[in-house]
Amino acid sequence: MNITREQVDALNAVVTVAITKEDYKPNVDKVLGDYRKNASIPGFRKGAVPMSLIQKQYGKAVLVDEVNKLLQTSLNDYLVEEKLDILGNPLPKITEDFNWDADDYAFEFELGLAPEFTVDLAAKNKLVKYNITADEKMLDEQVERIQKQYGKLVSKEKSEEGDDIKGTFTNEEKGINNNVTITPSIFKTKTAGKKFIGKKVGDVVTVSTKNLFDDDHKLMEFLKVGHDDVHGLEIDVDFTIEEINTTEKAELNQELFDKLFGEGVVTSVEQLKEKIKEDAEQQFATQADQKFLNDVTEFLIENTKFDLPAEFLKKWIQTAGENPLSAEQAEEEYNKSEKGLRYQLIEGKIITDNNLQITFDDLKAYTAEVIKKQMAQFGQMNPTDEDVEGIVSRVLSNKDEVKRLSEQVMSEKMLNLFKENVKAKEKEVTYEAFIKEMYGE
Repeated sequence: MNITREQVDALNAVVTVAITKEDYKPNVDKVLGDYRKNASIPGFRKGAVPMSLIQKQYGKAVLVDEVNKLLQTSLNDYLVEEKLDILGNPLPKITEDFNWDADDYAFEFELGLAPEFTVDLAAKNKLVKYNITADEKMLDEQVERIQKQYGKLVSKEKSEEGDDIKGTFTNEEKGINNNVTITPSIFKTKTAGKKFIGKKVGDVVTVSTKNLFDDDHKLMEFLKVGHDDVHGLEIDVDFTIEEINTTEKAELNQELFDKLFGEGVVTSVEQLKEKIKEDAEQQFATQADQKFLNDVTEFLIENTKFDLPAEFLKKWIQTAGENPLSAEQAEEEYNKSEKGLRYQLIEGKIITDNNLQITFDDLKAYTAEVIKKQMAQFGQMNPTDEDVEGIVSRVLSNKDEVKRLSEQVMSEKMLNLFKENVKAKEKEVTYEAFIKEMYGE
């Protein structure tokens, strides 16, 4: 057997695998011999069937099968030995007049090679690393939210802004009759909301459905109107008020503090705000990290320049799935996946260059932290090491979970690497300002 490679260009090559009769004949003879031992053909004793008959009946199929096995093994071994970093899989060059009756064969395969490039994490950029703080306005809002959440529902005679108003939307023509609880602030315009202010139980308020909400789909929830009817719906609906309630805020006292955080953990409003600030900023840090990771990823894709064997990859995409694709479909698929492929290569390069590895200890430690956070959400603040280790063992016995958690661990390692090496501008912002910058509002 002889394997040679012709380098078409930096990203494409053709490998030729030459197989002689001496390479495959021993295996073919062995398989046919086994067939002969077990063949049951009328007129012959078992094991006494002439080899010529076995050859005639099974010879070609066995030959093709054994040559293909040998071809696959030798090609894979060659790629490993030569340390060829290929994209996709080798594509066989189809020969229409291929002759299986010959003794020696030559098979050609097209290869798409991964490009060589460098990743400069220290490159000049306009990236921002946000430090999100919980400002006094947010803390006051959160304290008020807690007071309302743990407050007491009080019935009222006349409605005001912020009250919960229970009633029924009706429209006889459209068959609407839906009981809901609303607050005047849910409507898109202040004009609609004001119609509900100062009303009493038994009063009927009429509003138009046109532009009633910021999203017409909300009509499905509040009026129980079908999806096909909500777009452009312009009718009047009546709302008959049945109850008016407000929430009497809970007092900021030790009883409430203990209910929220456990006995004696928080003893004042100042400490309550500190606790809220600490918890909020931990969550904000996670969001800021994710944005930084996304921004660095986009920057690297945009600024790490290299070519891909595009034509090869399009041909490979045509045959890679369960169903063959047309050239046009493969082109479309390639265009959709090119960005992801580029980042896979960039990520692989970063991992190799910086020797980023995931050990089993890394995986166990990360999983334990995830489990502790989840348990804390359900009130188990101090689980025993034994309990945590038991859950970790069960989680890591699941291959899908191991894969998912490994990706998260590597993502964390990449983030830490970026924080250390990417020179980004640091900016302290409130959460409200962060959202505005994130979505360009």
